[in-house]
Amino acid sequence: MDGWRERVEQELRGDILPFWLKYAVDDEFGGFRGQITNDLKIDPLANKGLILNARILWTFSKAYRVYGSESYLGTARRAYEYLRRYFWDAKFGGVYWMVDHLGKAVETKKRIYGQAFTVYAVAEYAAASGEEESRERAIALQQRIESASHDETNGGYFETYERDWKLAKNQQLSEVDMDEKKSMNTHLHLLEAYANLLRGRDDQALKERLQELLVIFLERIIDPETQHFRMFFDEVWHDRSDRFSFGHDIEGSWLIYEAAEVLGDKKLLERARGAAVKMAQAVYEQAVDADGGLLYEGTSEKITDTDKHWWPQAEAVVGFLNAYELSGKDYFLKASERSWEFIEKYIVDRRYGEWYWKVTREGTPSKEKYKVDLWKCPYHNSRMCFEVMERLDRLSRRQ
Repeated sequence: MDGWRERVEQELRGDILPFWLKYAVDDEFGGFRGQITNDLKIDPLANKGLILNARILWTFSKAYRVYGSESYLGTARRAYEYLRRYFWDAKFGGVYWMVDHLGKAVETKKRIYGQAFTVYAVAEYAAASGEEESRERAIALQQRIESASHDETNGGYFETYERDWKLAKNQQLSEVDMDEKKSMNTHLHLLEAYANLLRGRDDQALKERLQELLVIFLERIIDPETQHFRMFFDEVWHDRSDRFSFGHDIEGSWLIYEAAEVLGDKKLLERARGAAVKMAQAVYEQAVDADGGLLYEGTSEKITDTDKHWWPQAEAVVGFLNAYELSGKDYFLKASERSWEFIEKYIVDRRYGEWYWKVTREGTPSKEKYKVDLWKCPYHNSRMCFEVMERLDRLSRRQ
């Protein structure tokens, strides 16, 4: 592990954070630019997505909490103020999915995935800034999710609503997702958001909802035979997909354990520990390529997508490191380090900065996918850096 932590921190502070500070800030129209190509061609008129802005808010709020740099806090505040001014729906509550370059709402659907990320990010900003208004805003948004989306009969949450919080006819999150009432992905990021909001708070209702989410993962979303996440469900939790998303599996393995730690329930913590290790084992056996990179998707019969996207590589570093901490099995530690080495070799763009969206199995970067867009944000890679630094420090103290 010699030099691993230092290389990770250098990537964070020398590449990822500086890239977003230099290229993504939109001084012309406010907020952050909505689209930048791999070779840094900026579309100043591109729409601005909720996920991009919320993830920027989380990233720089977290960076300020770790390093105390006023430039990081200022960037976080910029993101928060833009979200508050342009994305928040003053009439019906919640946040819009997309605005144009001037801040006018162009997609007003209330996707719970996006609401969850906003709770996650605003909770982090409140912790960084100490501003009571932002803390109250995060709580109010979480309560709006509960009042509109929680399924009181079957548990869990529905996917998508119209602006006025009527259930939308089409529940798809994106063109690659199924039109089903419930999804693993939305529940995973609600789990993450509620855990972040609960830190340092004594809120019994929120604690009960986080516990419900964790049990849903342990009893409904994780397939006990394959140890993969089931992806899409109908209203009563019938499985509607045969796909495995290896990136979500390895990401979810450590987020499940993190949520159990926040709850502090010993029985749930032990169940989450077992689930995390089993899921990491399944991904390790089925999706790690010979070069250490993580393949994208598969079914019980075969690998169906061999591309290597930026975010599963980042989540593999954390997920395998988490599995090592929980199990003590050295091959998980090696898998985590090899995932990082793959990122260094193939995913980091040494010429223009930041990370490619994806590379082929042979390591060729995609020319079709952008460096910055609705989905391509600094959250997965910066969070990986923060997690690895903290975990390696913890392991070092134990030696």
